[in-house]
Amino acid sequence: MFDQIKIWMRHLAHTKCAPLTLKFLPVSLLLTAGLAAAQQDFSKVQIKVTKVGGTVYMLEGAGGNIGVSVGEDGVVLVDDQFAPLAPKIREALKGITDKPIKFVLNTHFHGDHTGGNAQFSSEAPIIAQENVRKRLKEGGMVGGTEAKPASKEALPVITFNDRATVHLNGEDIRAIHFPNGHTDGDSVIFFPQSNVVHMGDDFVTYGFPFVDVRSGGSVSGMIAGVEKVLSMTPPDAKIIPGHGPLSTPADVRKFVQMLKETRALVAQAADQGKSAKQMKQDHLLAKYEELGKGFIKTEAWIDLLFAEATRKGGAEAGYQNHGHADEQK
Repeated sequence: MFDQIKIWMRHLAHTKCAPLTLKFLPVSLLLTAGLAAAQQDFSKVQIKVTKVGGTVYMLEGAGGNIGVSVGEDGVVLVDDQFAPLAPKIREALKGITDKPIKFVLNTHFHGDHTGGNAQFSSEAPIIAQENVRKRLKEGGMVGGTEAKPASKEALPVITFNDRATVHLNGEDIRAIHFPNGHTDGDSVIFFPQSNVVHMGDDFVTYGFPFVDVRSGGSVSGMIAGVEKVLSMTPPDAKIIPGHGPLSTPADVRKFVQMLKETRALVAQAADQGKSAKQMKQDHLLAKYEELGKGFIKTEAWIDLLFAEATRKGGAEAGYQNHGHADEQK
């Protein structure tokens, strides 16, 4: 739990999401989070390397899971965790290959996925959806204080609107934009030849997901995007979540079913005139009590769903077709 709190606090250090998110989190959690963040010691973090399939590996440390494509052409990184971990990430890569890093892909802009950008940009160009660069470049208010814009070195130098493809190591590595899920700049990364998908924070295993509403995220957008990803993914594919252990499409289906069921329960109760406070008192989401013991508490999840259900058009927001052919511990 402390690991997830630390991750969330570092989300705040790099995003515009703090005011809304702070509203949804209990004071006790915020106090604990502040203490945990102050005690963060990256020197104790170890990078775990897992062979996923084909050219793809997964690196786990602190922050978002890193996807790695390795082959004769070089290395493609998907996300890069926190800046202090860059030397450990490089060392882990040396245990896999002696080839250089050729590209870095960001799944979204949060600091636990892009914190190492400035360290790796001297070795390889950073690629991301347009909104990732925009949010990193602008910075913004965080918890009443001004978060500085990211340095020039940390910014993606290649951006795309709907999709981009990197052809390396015999892979057609596709980054596809799925809007308004975790944030408005989410990309899911497909490794079709290796039968692997990196979903960023649109799929996590630590319980209820963190939806960054202030940065364009929504539960309905997340549901629509994840269902679209499933329709594009073979049933035997390996799934790298934003946070958590290696997963399967069955795990993702279970996750999206939970999102849909909790959304429906809260929307129905709201239609009956119940307030979010009443829903909490009624233990509306008792079925998902275990999930509420993770990073995002049940009370916060109800608040988020209630806000979306009572916002005009919120519950009906869906996937916007781009013309495609086709957190833990």
